[in-house]
Amino acid sequence: MPTSASAIASAEAHSAHNYHPLPVVVASAQGAWMTDIEGRRYLDMLAGYSALNFGHGNRRLIDAAKAQLERVTLTSRAFHHDRFADFCTRLAELCGMEMVLPMNTGAEAVETAVKTARKWGYRVKGVPDGQAKIIVAGNNFHGRTTTIVSFSTDQEARADYGPYTPGFEIVPYGDLAALEAAMTDDTVAVLLEPIQGEAGVLVPQSGYLAGVRELTRARDVLFIADEIQSGLGRTGRTFACEHEGVVPDMYILGKALGGGVVPVSAVVSSAAVLGVFAPGEHGSTFGGNPLACAVALEVIAMLDTGEFQQRAAELGEHLHHELGLLVGGGAVQAVRGRGLWAGVDITPSHGTGREISERLMTRGVLVKDTHGSTIRLAPPLVISKEDLDWGLDRLRAALAA
Repeated sequence: MPTSASAIASAEAHSAHNYHPLPVVVASAQGAWMTDIEGRRYLDMLAGYSALNFGHGNRRLIDAAKAQLERVTLTSRAFHHDRFADFCTRLAELCGMEMVLPMNTGAEAVETAVKTARKWGYRVKGVPDGQAKIIVAGNNFHGRTTTIVSFSTDQEARADYGPYTPGFEIVPYGDLAALEAAMTDDTVAVLLEPIQGEAGVLVPQSGYLAGVRELTRARDVLFIADEIQSGLGRTGRTFACEHEGVVPDMYILGKALGGGVVPVSAVVSSAAVLGVFAPGEHGSTFGGNPLACAVALEVIAMLDTGEFQQRAAELGEHLHHELGLLVGGGAVQAVRGRGLWAGVDITPSHGTGREISERLMTRGVLVKDTHGSTIRLAPPLVISKEDLDWGLDRLRAALAA
């Protein structure tokens, strides 16, 4: 059996170096815990960037996947299958919307939302052909396709991939005045993360999302909420937009929708918006496949109970209280977040985000850094309070080292 060192060396030799993983090789996982190939256990405080909201090996999700594996896994959209209608209906109901366009990955769903907004702009709003503009926020992260990185402000994600796709305008996140100034008659959509995850779990000031909703409605512009990371229970509500009582024109969903079992994403909106598509104008061979639908239906059923949203809210309050006590002690400059999701800014003299992540790993806790000095905490929503406190104790020790 390979060791962690040999497995990492083999991966380094034979895979493109597009990631810089922590030096741990996971062999199995259950709930909020992962075990490496030498048998060491680690508390997962990242949850696959919110893809594993319901924990590793969730019995309901695994059973749903196994049952569907025995029946049919793929038909392509050339034919109907018996899980598709129920999936679309139930997801639309969860979102308070009317129609669903299923895809696979989050980036595919964002691309789908961009295409939808442009087509709506031309067919419904009457924007001249080729002139549609979409406003996005600085420090965004919506994926890594060539179109999406065209409107990224992260040079690490963007550099060397030009020529870039036109049609996007970037304004500062949280700045309603800049957003209003950027709007023209050719603006078809505003695309935002209600909480910016990759940027360090940045929560906008109160009233920002409501202001965006008011501006977009007044100017006949679609408000597109990218809830790929923030949605489906992570923040203590089904959607992060709910914290301001806001309903966008379109949700972009992914990650937790597949329960960490299969990739599932979707654009969810009204019939007036998604009704712009005709057969052949957009699609995906695997989008809305039977296996994906079966797992996602179980995810929706779990969210329907409200149990996981409540856990995220209650444990999140505890998490942020404990993290708040670290601010001002020298090692932590700031803490942000909502629900079971937090960004912790490390004082540079105490180490980089990567160094703190590595110290935590040696203490049995797995997190991930971003933008140099920040670590992100996003444990599975099934984590126990005892395990959460155990992880927080290790964080305090890592910061003191």
